[in-house]
Amino acid sequence: MAAQDIQVGMTPSHPGEFIRAEVVEELGLNVSRAARILGVRRATLSDLLNGRASLSPEMALRLEKAFGVSMDMLLRMQAWHDAKGMRARADEVEARRCEPERESTGDT
Repeated sequence: MAAQDIQVGMTPSHPGEFIRAEVVEELGLNVSRAARILGVRRATLSDLLNGRASLSPEMALRLEKAFGVSMDMLLRMQAWHDAKGMRARADEVEARRCEPERESTGDT
């Protein structure tokens, strides 16, 4: 089965939703306190938690160090979210299929 034929019916949530529910709220933190723990601006964390910013590798590492949440898992969530969004916009992207050149037989 080709990779483009694989269909996953679920719509992935933004990783910020997961971080808000499973880290910030679960630990009884507010955004300001969580931002201080992470060493980032409150607005930076708020944008992530509200889906207005993507999760960066640096933020994923900060979350892993501070709260023990796997950086790799968080980044896979972001990649899945991004890929699903791009698939939804596939008709807007123009590219031509690459056709391999035929090998020459040596005749000129």
